[in-house]
Amino acid sequence: MTTHQQIKNYLTSLPETKRSDMEALHERILKLFPKYKLWFLDGKDGKGKVVSNPNIGYGLMKIKYADGKTKDFYQIGISANTTGISVYVMGIQDKKYLYEKFGKTIGKASVTSYCIKFKTLEDIHMDQLEAALQDGIKLTS
Repeated sequence: MTTHQQIKNYLTSLPETKRSDMEALHERILKLFPKYKLWFLDGKDGKGKVVSNPNIGYGLMKIKYADGKTKDFYQIGISANTTGISVYVMGIQDKKYLYEKFGKTIGKASVTSYCIKFKTLEDIHMDQLEAALQDGIKLTS
């Protein structure tokens, strides 16, 4: 199954309220970064055990571990969760950056070092979310 098909299957499996927001967010990100690598993580580990919510990823970066090993991973990720939607901005070294730059202007959202969590798209200022994603890509490219 292709990544596009996995993403489509994931999105159609969501309850309608989350599905429409996730589809809209996915389309916005594809327009922002049309040529970036697409990822789909089903949330299962190598043994098939569920360890996280499924994620759609965009972009490509190398994660470097303490032991020196590296792994390819996405720069931006989105996932539906029990309370809404999480947007992950991966790899930013300054753990205060997202909160300090966007925490007060993004709308009704929780902003941590790499995650912007909100209930619905109506709760956030999309222009600010797009700026956060673009900053994240610039800082990790």
